[in-house]
Amino acid sequence: MHQETLVLNNHQVNQKISRIAYQLYESFVYEEQVIIIGITGQGFKLAKKIADALRQIANINVTLEQLTFSKQDPCNSDYQYSGNLLDLNNANVVLVDDVLNSGSTLIYAAKYLLKQEISHLITTVLVDRIHRKFPIKADFVGLSLSTTLQEHIEVRFNDSDETSVFLQ
Repeated sequence: MHQETLVLNNHQVNQKISRIAYQLYESFVYEEQVIIIGITGQGFKLAKKIADALRQIANINVTLEQLTFSKQDPCNSDYQYSGNLLDLNNANVVLVDDVLNSGSTLIYAAKYLLKQEISHLITTVLVDRIHRKFPIKADFVGLSLSTTLQEHIEVRFNDSDETSVFLQ
């Protein structure tokens, strides 16, 4: 059995999400619309929470979308975007994933989205592990955490809308 350590409890995760929402609001304070795109799975669940938090504090039209592709084989994957790609032209886009590790998921997602003429792209993650293989960073990070390559970060969303982060 793997030993695990609680890194962030639900209250702490919600504080991080709130702070990210305020950072996004500061970035887009003069804009009318923001499109928040969550990477399928945990990234989309986090994007939903960020979108909800942003709607609470800002008078900005927030659209939530999902980007689906194979994280294991992004080069040969079929990408599916839940919205209309043409809506991304001249749009303010926030790309969200739960954990940034090597950077491959985030960079391939950004590459796909940048086929459109996006006005502004901000990347956001809850946990940054700082093990880059690709030249991409998260603009807004809930928590930067140095880990070994053998360790694993798991963000858990449960049915009662609580979120926690564990180190395994």
